[in-house]
Formats: sequence, structure tokens, C-alpha cells
Amino acid sequence: MQERTPSRDPGDRWSRSDWWGVVLDAPDVAVLTRFYSELRGWPVWKQDAEGSALDLGEGVAYLTIQHNPDYVRPVWPATPGHQQMMLHLDFEVTDLDEAVARALALGAELPEHQPQEDVRVLLDPAGHPFCLYT
Repeated sequence: MQERTPSRDPGDRWSRSDWWGVVLDAPDVAVLTRFYSELRGWPVWKQDAEGSALDLGEGVAYLTIQHNPDYVRPVWPATPGHQQMMLHLDFEVTDLDEAVARALALGAELPEHQPQEDVRVLLDPAGHPFCLYT
């Protein structure tokens, strides 16, 4: 893999050619796009039935949701022989209880299994695990 050199003007993020992102599969693009847009306050840059892209607002990172009609929801915690998560997103928050309540109100689920006191594993509407931590 050849790395691209960032623009000499790091202030103009739209002219840079070193963008990177995370792509999540989902059975319903609109539902998962709305969830992460509202959870993080990220505007939707583009969206159609096949996919969407969220603008994280800084730097050159993005989050994309792509339609996958064969998507299989992962199991948390991981169970041998069942679909496991491929990755998870981590978000630092200042008030864990408040952030969890907000995520739940937006459609997240709080699994019973929680491996740490200062971290909450939640499941987004498509079942992808993500963590809120202080």
C-alpha cells in the first residue's frame, strides 16, 4: 500500500487526499445513519438507499454506512459458532450515565455483559457493539 502525502495546507481538509474512514454494514442505511448522526452530532454528507457518509467535522476521517441485505447481526459477548463483531467504535464521554441514557433514547441497546466499570458496551440499532468510556 502506498501512502498519500497530505495537502501542504492542513487547514483545507476538503483539498486533502489522505482521507480514511470506517464502513459499517447495515440492513437499513437510513436507521443506522440517523443513529450515529444524532448520537455524535455528525452531519450527513451524503445518503441514498445503498449507503451514506457522515462528516466527522474535523480532520480527514469519516464514517460510512453501506447497505448489506445479507448482514448478520453480531452476538455480544462473542459466542463460538455465532457471528462475531468485526470491529467496534469507542467514544470518550464526560458523563457516562448521561451518555448511556442518550444512546438508549436514540435506539441503542445495553447488553447485560459489561466487562469494565468505566466503560459501557452498547449495541447500535444494527447490533454493532460500540463503547462509551470516561
